[in-house]
Formats: sequence, C-alpha cells, structure tokens
Amino acid sequence: MTARISHVIGIDDAPFDPAHRGDVLIVGALYSGRCLAGVLSGRVRRDGANATRAIAAMIQASRFRGHLQAVLLQGLTVAGFNVIDLEGLHCALGLPVVAVSRKAPDLAAIRRALLTRVRGGARKWRLVERAGPMERLGGLYVQYRGISRSRVTALLRRFAVHGALPEPLRTAHLIAGGVTQGESRHRA
Repeated sequence: MTARISHVIGIDDAPFDPAHRGDVLIVGALYSGRCLAGVLSGRVRRDGANATRAIAAMIQASRFRGHLQAVLLQGLTVAGFNVIDLEGLHCALGLPVVAVSRKAPDLAAIRRALLTRVRGGARKWRLVERAGPMERLGGLYVQYRGISRSRVTALLRRFAVHGALPEPLRTAHLIAGGVTQGESRHRA
C-alpha cells in the first residue's frame, strides 16, 4: 500500500494591476497534514516564460524540500500568461504536480489570446496542450503528473477543509492577496 500524502505545498500568484509589466509575487503555503507549516515566496515575470524555473527554484532552495510529497498549483498559469510546464516541473522536482481549477477553462479563448496577443504564445499554447485535458474530480478540474488519478482524488479529499479547494491553495491565495493589497479578498 502506498503511503498517504501529508506534506503538500499550494502555490498561487498575487493580484496585480492590469497595467503592471514587471515581476509578480507568487506564494507557496506548505502544509503538514492539515497544519500550515511554512510559507515560501518568489517572483515570476508577468506574461513571461520563467514560471516553471522560478517555482522549482523556490521549492528546491527551501528547507522544506526534503519533506514535500506533492505540489498543488492554482491552474496552469501565473502572472497572467506565464504558463507552467506541468511535466517539466514534475521532472525538475521529482514530485507529483497537480494543477487545480474551480471551473473548466475556455481553451478556445486562451488559445486565441496566446496566439494573437502574448509574446511566445505559440510555445505557451503547446505547454497547455501538452498538459492534456482537465479532468473533473471532487468538484474541481485537475491536470496532473507523477501521480495516479486515485491518489489525486485522495489528495484533494484529504486537503479539502473549507469546500472543494485544497487548503494549501486556499491559504496561498489568501496570503498573496493580503500581502499585496493589505487584506485578502475573494475566495480562492
């Protein structure tokens, strides 16, 4: 029998002004079971191409790295259209990676935006395609690498404390909003 996953980091980006063109804060909330055990932060370029590298480096440099068993992402993009390479992040960290969304993305609109308005959009669209279709699990939409569907279901169930969204993602979202805007707003 496979051991249950208990040390997880949830990563989300901070809100930013639509006119902002520099780096954007990302926050990682690390949980040990249902207890917040640590917080990490880093920066990624708005609409850039460094999200996978920045997230991997943030985690690898952390004192928590040795305990982590999985990474949860709030979708496949951060800081606008800085697309995370799901497979690349899984390989870089040697950890299961799960991208989570409350709603199914409008892939046609994303493709159109990437190919017509975003620098490097064709490469970014290939990353979105490579991640594969989102699956509906536990009231959420997910994509994952390095973990089975049944273990993703168990992971989501274990960390869903206040609704369907896993607590590490909810916490990362609240911290990121509070730090950048003075208080957290909206649900994660």
